[in-house]
Amino acid sequence: MAMQGNTSPCIEEVAKDGYDSNKFDDDGHPKRKGTWITASGHILTAVIGSGVLSLAWAIAQLGWIAGPIILMLFSLITLYTSFLLTDCYRSPDPVHGTRNHTYRNMVKNILGGTQHHYCGLAQYINLIGASIGYTITAAISMVAIQRSNCYHKNGHDAVCTMPNYPYMIMFGIIEIILSQIPDFHELSWLSALAAIMSFGYATIGIGLSIAKVAGGSHARTSLTGVTIGVDVTSSEKLWNTFTALGNIAFAYSFSSVIVEIQDTLKSGKPENQVMKVAASTSVAVTTVFYMLCGMIGYAAFGNDAPGNFLTGFGFYEPFWLIDIGNIFIVVHLVGAYQVYTQPVFLLVENWCKERWPESSFMAKEHHIKIPLVGTYRMNPFRLIWRTLYVILSAVIAILLPFFNSIVGLLGALAFWPLTVYFPTKMYMVQSKVPKFSMRWTGLKLLSVFCLLISIVAAAGSIEGIIKELKVYKPF
Repeated sequence: MAMQGNTSPCIEEVAKDGYDSNKFDDDGHPKRKGTWITASGHILTAVIGSGVLSLAWAIAQLGWIAGPIILMLFSLITLYTSFLLTDCYRSPDPVHGTRNHTYRNMVKNILGGTQHHYCGLAQYINLIGASIGYTITAAISMVAIQRSNCYHKNGHDAVCTMPNYPYMIMFGIIEIILSQIPDFHELSWLSALAAIMSFGYATIGIGLSIAKVAGGSHARTSLTGVTIGVDVTSSEKLWNTFTALGNIAFAYSFSSVIVEIQDTLKSGKPENQVMKVAASTSVAVTTVFYMLCGMIGYAAFGNDAPGNFLTGFGFYEPFWLIDIGNIFIVVHLVGAYQVYTQPVFLLVENWCKERWPESSFMAKEHHIKIPLVGTYRMNPFRLIWRTLYVILSAVIAILLPFFNSIVGLLGALAFWPLTVYFPTKMYMVQSKVPKFSMRWTGLKLLSVFCLLISIVAAAGSIEGIIKELKVYKPF
């Protein structure tokens, strides 16, 4: 998740006395130093996040047969379309063409017209939705820490229910403070910490699941997942299956940052070839990791797998390890929230500065000295706008605190346009794939198939939200 929002290209520093190939790349940017190893690390950091928490529940809806097959299918689709994107990093030639520094830039240069506006819309819907989803998830984990301690103290049959909204407000206050940091690069330490946390809590979840299975737990599972008439009704089975598709799609969402990651690779070998090695490595590692989380989680919990396997209390002991796992989730989401919202902040702030360039309210910064911290650059518009954004996202999270449905909806909205449609469309245009040829037909069928998956996943998630709203009382 650490690279998810880093969509700004490097600042161009062109040598004054001419082009210096020892200091600058062919586009005038400072020499890039990335390798396939660093690129693999960035992708793994981007893709392994809170989506992993819902995989045991998703597999429970699909069963032992369809679950692994769909996980593998999504991984193969993501890998294939990421290959198509890597070939579009340079255009019009994939090896010697001009670099495209961002995903939206790539769409604009290759497809032209207004397509890049639709790309930007899809990206920013994903970013805004993620900030709401992360507020929900962080609050659920904060509550889980309190409940874990309550169960440990009073017994597993104790009534340990408590509302989520105070913790959403607490999370929002933390984010309001962090959101006032003016520059994205100043948050790099928080982003790195978030990456470590995501691997930490996923590993704890796998370890607890293995311990539960090894301890003789005999959870009820089946080849087709939850049983109609026993666990769910036929309509619930259908809608839950659709939502599970969205949850898996959300877990594999990293296509929107692959261009920015490729833009860090050093010159020498063609960047598209190096990036394909990085994508193959990271998707393989991610798939193994997801299979472990989903399959072992399903084996541990069976058809009663909770929506979030670290907060649904399939585990009670050791309570301190469950607390650590949830603390990791909260710390990760504190950082991930900033990674996702900084591009939204900058979009609005840059537009306002261009719209009202003479306004001191928009541009003027006041330097305030804070003891033990340093000098804070306060801008009135930035302070008000970012505070209002965080408040609004927290209010929406309080009104719609449904983890699996929100995760499924976010996955459904982002999967088809960013992972499938734009990569296949750009590849066909740049490679001049003949209409109605075998490749053209195959890519079109892939796009239509994934569009249908996104539609049914979105429908299932929306149905889940509507169903939960009927019984949910916000306060």
